[in-house]
Amino acid sequence: MTAGFTHRTIADSDVDAIIAVWKQCGLTRPWNEPRADIALARAGSNSTILIGENDHTVIASVMVGHDGHRGWMYYLAVDPIEQKNGFGLRMVRAAEDWLKARGIEKVMLMVRPENERARGFYHAAGYEEEPRIIFAKWLNGVSGGV
Repeated sequence: MTAGFTHRTIADSDVDAIIAVWKQCGLTRPWNEPRADIALARAGSNSTILIGENDHTVIASVMVGHDGHRGWMYYLAVDPIEQKNGFGLRMVRAAEDWLKARGIEKVMLMVRPENERARGFYHAAGYEEEPRIIFAKWLNGVSGGV
């Protein structure tokens, strides 16, 4: 049930709760420090983190930003106990609305090829897979991260 669900921009007091949700969802990686990612997303006007609450409890997030041309979504997460209730889709729509309000007409995201569950979710949300080759270079000398 989504009746008590609301979303808003992250506040300082939400950081620990969002990191906990990210960890429960398996979204954290050793080479991406969650607090640093959150701080970077909040540092400028081109990105933010939207959080979702159900009955005043933080249960969801999506990091959203743009480069002036394309919007991007990262860290879409819903507490595993609250999944399958439509909260993920509501967070996607909130991110899309945030981008539209800034004049961004296209949103993109990356999903690991083996993550069939996420691929199915985004297909159901109206997203299409676009074949692209992604090039990357670690500027800090680290290699092997995905």
